[in-house]
Parts: sequence; C-alpha cells; structure tokens
Amino acid sequence: MAAMTTGNASRADANRRRILEVALAELLRDPDASMDQIARAASVVRRTVYGHFPSREALISTLVDGAVEAVAAAHTAGREGVADPAEAVARATLAVWEVADRYRILVALAQRSVTVQGIRDRLAPVREACAENLARGLEQGVFTSPLPPRALAYVHEQMLFALMDAVNEGLLGAREAGRSAAVALLTTAGVPVSQATELVAKLSD
Repeated sequence: MAAMTTGNASRADANRRRILEVALAELLRDPDASMDQIARAASVVRRTVYGHFPSREALISTLVDGAVEAVAAAHTAGREGVADPAEAVARATLAVWEVADRYRILVALAQRSVTVQGIRDRLAPVREACAENLARGLEQGVFTSPLPPRALAYVHEQMLFALMDAVNEGLLGAREAGRSAAVALLTTAGVPVSQATELVAKLSD
C-alpha cells in the first residue's frame, strides 16, 4: 500500500512539474494563456491543473517563486569568489540576465496577479547581497554615488525590472539587453561608461 501511495505521490509531483514547465512556456508565448490552454498543452484535464493550483494567480505565484530562486542562485554564482566590486556587479548582472530573460514576461504578469511588494519580499536576500557589495565598492572608491548602499541596491533592482519591461515592449533587443543592463548598473554606481563597457565586453566574450 505504501508503495502505491509513493507511486501516486511521485506521479503527482511529475504532473505538477510538467504543468509548471508547460505553463511557463505557454505564458511566454501568450501572456493571456488560460488554465484551459495550459491544461491542453500539458496533455492533462483541467481538473488536474486545478488540483495542483486552485487559481491562475496561484500558478503564476508558484512560477514567480521558481523564478526568484533561479535569479538568487544565478546572482550568488555570478559574484562568488570575485573580489572586485565592479566585476561582481557585472558578473552577477550578466548571470541574472541569462535566467531572468527566460522569466521576464512573468514580471509583467506577476505585477498584475502577485503584489509588487510580494516580489520585493522574495528578492530581499538578493538585495541585501547587492547592498553589501555596493557598500564595499563605495568604501574602496570603485563606486561613487550620492545614495547609500541600500538605496542604490534598490535602484539597481528597479532598473532591472524596467529593462525587462523595455525588452517586453520591444524597446530593447533581448540579445544585447544583458550587456546593456550590466553597463547601466555599473554607470549608475559611478563607473565611467567606457570602463563599464570594456569590463562587460571582456566578461561576455
């Protein structure tokens, strides 16, 4: 009996993972995709989707949680072992953009269905890590800003959201957006444009 229960649980987990993967793909293709469309694309009945996610908002919220985890992991990996604060900003931004580009449509969706405060709360650990790196850079003279580190970290976070929206709106090409984002964040922290551009180009090659 226990084996059967385990089998059912693992099948349910597999179904849930498949629904999330398909939902992300469908929402990237069509931000207005309905639960019916997602169920059809996942080759399951509508009731199965609702069994895992009671509403479209709950489904999007779960996808946002996964996106935040991926962004936080990329941010940590990007800056790990990097002593220079400017290089840490550039590497972390490039790493985040690689995963964020996959999720950027979710930002627009989440702002409709999950509160913006909810997204901000989820990203608090990333913001703290950014503030620590910015504080180190300001102390070392690598960065110059009239803003304190936490405020500058907040500005960087909002800039990334704005740049994702710019890509969604067709104002910025997705291919160059990661580099542009890294240069923009560095220049906002007071790094000269030429120096920021050179650093990001070196890290992107």
